[in-house]
Amino acid sequence: MANALKPITAKKESSGSSIFASLTIVICILVGIVLWKFVMGDSSNFEGGDNTGHPLPNNYFGMVYKGGYIVPVLMGLFLMVIVFSFERFFVINKATGKGNIDSFVKRIQVQLGSGNIDAAMAECDKQEGSVANVIKSGLKKYKEMEVEANMDTEQKCLAIQKDIEEATALEMPMLEQNLTIIATLVSIGTLMGLLGTVTGMIKAFAGLATAGSPDQAALANGISEALINTATGIATSALAIIMYNLFTSKIDKLTYSIDEAGFSIVQTYASTHK
Repeated sequence: MANALKPITAKKESSGSSIFASLTIVICILVGIVLWKFVMGDSSNFEGGDNTGHPLPNNYFGMVYKGGYIVPVLMGLFLMVIVFSFERFFVINKATGKGNIDSFVKRIQVQLGSGNIDAAMAECDKQEGSVANVIKSGLKKYKEMEVEANMDTEQKCLAIQKDIEEATALEMPMLEQNLTIIATLVSIGTLMGLLGTVTGMIKAFAGLATAGSPDQAALANGISEALINTATGIATSALAIIMYNLFTSKIDKLTYSIDEAGFSIVQTYASTHK
């Protein structure tokens, strides 16, 4: 019955993660709009106290406000990268456990080498986290196979390996949740920044197209909008790329640790039960 509850638990975790992601997206966009409208668009950032005029010299809030309506969306995207990065950081650290994962795997291998399965399980209890849970599941199966009389050694090794794979399939997917959002933000940030650049350049050329002398204010505002959107879009995409690659490498390391420990468990059983 305990095994039957695992898929239900995983489903609940997935549902909770989806709700969190949806709320985060909405809240980040709203926060971006509020910051753009009421903080950066505050009249104190502009000449004459009017946010329709020019920003005060070296006032970056006013300059960003002049970036146009795409800026709050880009700010929301940037906030999403930050929030989801913190969320993934804590989840992956929790999955790693309390100690260094490499040292933990080595301790498990030492205990397996001495045939002390109970001590290896105790190490898993100390370490905690998803990696330790998977390895402990394999060790429990190891002990079950020692008293199993209706299977040969090869079948028992396959049973242990299958148990480790099933435990991994239940534990590891939660580490990759929301990574797709971070990966998507890489493209969306760039595209939204490009859209803001295009709209800014349209306004700039509209200023040049006025009859008589060009409207220098309209030209400056258009170029400012284009550059601000470009900078914000690039910053969003760059941070998203960095965080995505960082978390992916951490997950790969955890997966490798599980594979290494799982291989040691199977090989130990095979060598001691020939």
